[in-house]
Amino acid sequence: MQFYNLKTRSHVEVPESEIKKVKMTRTTKSGEQIRYAFTAEHDGGKLFKFVSEAVYKASAAKEG
Repeated sequence: MQFYNLKTRSHVEVPESEIKKVKMTRTTKSGEQIRYAFTAEHDGGKLFKFVSEAVYKASAAKEG
């Protein structure tokens, strides 16, 4: 899967076996907000890729 590395400002290819999926929730004034993302480690840095709920549920990645 392809991630964008903000430090190097380049796209990085990460193997599917190293990807974890994360569900982030936070409370706002108007209610609860849920964000879905994939995370991975590359060159000592953490990479995030925000995705839709459908892509999150369809993925076979491990929950992190």
